[in-house]
Amino acid sequence: MSPVPGSGLAKGLAVTLRTMTRKTVTEQYPDTLPDLPPRSRGVIGLFEENCTVCMLCARECPDWCIYIDSHKETVPAATPGGRERSRNVLDRFAIDFSLCMYCGICIEVCPFDALFWSPEFEYSETDIRDLTHERDKLREWMWTVPAPPALDPGAEEPKELAAARKTADKLAARQEAARQETTQQGATRQGAADATGSTEAHADEQARAAEQPTRPMGDSQQQTDQPGPDRPGPGQEGRE
Repeated sequence: MSPVPGSGLAKGLAVTLRTMTRKTVTEQYPDTLPDLPPRSRGVIGLFEENCTVCMLCARECPDWCIYIDSHKETVPAATPGGRERSRNVLDRFAIDFSLCMYCGICIEVCPFDALFWSPEFEYSETDIRDLTHERDKLREWMWTVPAPPALDPGAEEPKELAAARKTADKLAARQEAARQETTQQGATRQGAADATGSTEAHADEQARAAEQPTRPMGDSQQQTDQPGPDRPGPGQEGRE
């Protein structure tokens, strides 16, 4: 059965009429920023503290747009008699976003969670050479990275959180033990000070008692037997 002539035109006009009756919604950018999904691929943020300069991201990048420079430093031994160790120190971490195709391979292969997607998208430049952003700019974008979604109620706790909680518990226990030890030492010092004070007070009392003059018992009796001015002598009572 052949189509009715003009049916396609009628369908198109019907769609146009339905659209004309709806309210138009237009985001006035840049006055109103778009509400992007939390996992939008805008730019790549760098958490520099987690980077170990393993070079995996630069080697796996299909566009070769990641540039990393580093040097080695010698770390002294942690214990006496131990062996010194060497570690890589990051000098430069840059990404050329004029070459990046936002595949996310660098973020997926990073073994230490140093790279993250940020929904930031306002980084256009007038010169293509300015699209190579250094680690300072990448670190600024790190603070725009949204929080990860919540885990399912029945999901297992990530190993990173368990390890961090265990370390925090050990640190809290160590601080509590140090606080108790400090309290005990303070109580011991206070007790020793009190004991020293009582001993010194007892010694002072003994010294004062030793300094007081002592009179013999005979002198005391003689002074008692001597007549006073208002007391008559032995022979004066009969005379009166």
